[in-house]
Amino acid sequence: MYDNRSPWRNTPILFNKILDIQKPRYIIKDPMDIEYTIPQRLDNRPDLLSYESYGTSKYWWIFALRNPDIIQDPINDFTPGKVIRIPKKTNIDRMG
Repeated sequence: MYDNRSPWRNTPILFNKILDIQKPRYIIKDPMDIEYTIPQRLDNRPDLLSYESYGTSKYWWIFALRNPDIIQDPINDFTPGKVIRIPKKTNIDRMG
């Protein structure tokens, strides 16, 4: 079983302990999410923003999930100057 913080939590495991095709998680797009401009110090480091925002680096993938029109590659598209939305922790906890 996956940790609740895993982006693969909803993805079935096949008989040989191989992951099936990923079933993405859904995140609520709340208008109260924080608008944030990625600074130079976080270039290609969504893990650091995850730690600063949520107290764990394990939510690094949340930013791409919440901002799919801006971030397709969760690492290489995480670049300075991009304006993204940061979900509230309560919305992450309710994620399916």
